[in-house]
Amino acid sequence: MFAILAVIIIAAAIASVATKSIMRAVTALLFVLFSIAGMYFLLDYTFLGTAQLSIYAGGMTMIYIFAIQLISKRTLQGLKEKFQPKRFTIAALVALTGLLTVVIVQLKSAFFNQFSAKPDVEVPMQQIGNALMGSEKYQYVLPFEFISVFLLACIIGGLVVSRNKKEDK
Repeated sequence: MFAILAVIIIAAAIASVATKSIMRAVTALLFVLFSIAGMYFLLDYTFLGTAQLSIYAGGMTMIYIFAIQLISKRTLQGLKEKFQPKRFTIAALVALTGLLTVVIVQLKSAFFNQFSAKPDVEVPMQQIGNALMGSEKYQYVLPFEFISVFLLACIIGGLVVSRNKKEDK
């Protein structure tokens, strides 16, 4: 099951990056998010899997709604996409560069060593909650707040763009 989900994640991620159509990109991203939730369920992290489905997949539904509102029906009806090898090659090179960067950084840090030293230790949910909601070093409440403000700005920007298009007509 892991291999099937991994193949779906990789294929859908490449399709999401390589396509020009916003609807196809969002659909492929939705497959990635569902597959990641499946990975969480395989690991028996039901809370993270449920959060993945409700928050991220729900967010993709909102992107669908905004995409449909912002793009006219005429644009979506006559859209045909051609495979461009040059564009695919550039996207593959950028993705490979990103992957190599992450692997090199992780190999130079002690990230993998912490898993080999304690193979059967499970992190308690309270420690995960403290890391997610804490404001000290290596805790994530401030990045979550910045992301929420950024998403709010994106929603407002989408509404302004859609309102300007309606006023122009």
